[in-house]
Parts: sequence; structure tokens; C-alpha cells
Amino acid sequence: MNDSTLKYRPSERTSMKITKIEKKKRLYLLELDDSEKLYITEDTIVRFMLSKGMEITEQELSEIQDYAQFSYGKNLALYHLSFKQRTTKEVKDYLTQHDIQPDIISQVLDALKKENWINDRKYANSFIQSNLLTGDKGAFVLKQKLSQKGISNTIIEEELRQFDFTEVAERVAEKLLKKYQGKLPSKALQDKILQALINKGFSYGQAKEAFHHLDIEEDQKNQQELLYKELDKQYRKYSKKYEGYDLKQRLTQALARKGYDFSDIASALREYL
Repeated sequence: MNDSTLKYRPSERTSMKITKIEKKKRLYLLELDDSEKLYITEDTIVRFMLSKGMEITEQELSEIQDYAQFSYGKNLALYHLSFKQRTTKEVKDYLTQHDIQPDIISQVLDALKKENWINDRKYANSFIQSNLLTGDKGAFVLKQKLSQKGISNTIIEEELRQFDFTEVAERVAEKLLKKYQGKLPSKALQDKILQALINKGFSYGQAKEAFHHLDIEEDQKNQQELLYKELDKQYRKYSKKYEGYDLKQRLTQALARKGYDFSDIASALREYL
């Protein structure tokens, strides 16, 4: 609903009569003196007690137009909010996309905040709590996501300080362990889990604490099998170009990058080469 939809161009008359009020989908068509037309909301009709045959002045018409714009914007916002909780920025962006004028948007947002339809602090709190229950993100990623939704850093930091992310970090670490255990050497497993936790927004300290909380079973036989499997793979790659000392150095470096212990590598190479 843009300005042209609601604007009425006053003539020389000081008053006019409503000759028709007709429902058109979500809006009502208001006709004045069988010639001038404008679209208004049902709230506008109720607020000004408009009815067919009623006489209104130009001043009253102007007030009706202003309120109709506000009411239309508010109804749009409430429709958007009916699906889920949203931030001030999300509602503002939605109204902007629907061509609501900036001054009307400000009025609508103020009204919705007063009526508690929009509450950025409450939104942030619910967002964080939901993550603690079923999510897998740490504070750094949550802060980024909430900031993108237009919530101020002050509110985000104050809300984050109320929560402990220890259980979330441990839960995520357990899932990562199930995914990678038996597929990576010990050091590579640790590096993989720590990096994954940091990427999800946990601090290095939280990641390390969560990792140390894991019950990791050391399977030497499996570790050796992984080492020899990787050695076979790297040998096929480097033996085409290198031999002797150079080949041994290349294999040692390649296996070390994969997270294998130097002593284990040296032992395997003595048997392999």
C-alpha cells in the first residue's frame, strides 16, 4: 500500500460525503461523493466509525489517510510475525520490501515494541536457549548470527553471559568423536575435533576442555593399520619420483602432516622400506 493508494486530492469543498464502503480482499474501498476513492483498513473504519452517508472534513480525511497507512503497515508486520518471532530489523526489512514509508515504519515498530510483539532481547535469549537445547554452536557463531539479525552487540553480549556452553561443547565433541574415531591417528583426531569445535564458535579453551572430557579408547592395532594404509598410499605417490633418502624424507613428512607420531613413522619405515 503506497501513498498514491491512500491519497485523496482535496477540492475546494470543506466537507464530503462517504458514498460507498466496499470490502476488497484485505482492504476496503472508500468512495467520496461518487468520484474520489481511497483504500483503507478495517481498523481505520472502526477507529473513525466510518459509514456510508457520513460527512467528513478535509482535516478528518487527512487523519484517516495517515492512520490507514499506519494500520496497513502494522497489519503487514503482524502477519509477518504470526509465523515466528522476529527481530526489529527483520520486521523493518519486510515493511521496506512492501513499500511502506520510512516514517510509517518507525511508527509501526514503536507500536509493536510497546505491545511486546517485538522484543530483541527476548529474541536473543530464546535463540541462545534453543541452541543450548538442540543446537551445536558456540558463543562466537551465535553472536555473529544475532548481529546479522540486527540485534545490538550490547544485548547479545549481556544475554550470552547468562549461559554456560560447556554441555553444548561436550555434546558436539561426542558427535565428532563418533564420526572420526577409528579413521584418524590420535593427534589428527584431536586436531580435527578441536578445529571443528572452534569453527562452530567455541573458544579454544572450551574446545580443549570438551576434548579432554571425551572417553577415547586407544586402539594400537587400529592405529598401526591406519599408519600402514596411509604409508601404502604415500609410497605409491612418491616412489615414482624419489628413492632412497629422499623417498624416506618425503614419506616421513607426508605421514607427519597426517598426524602420525615420528617414532611410529620411523618404526613403520624400517619395516616397509
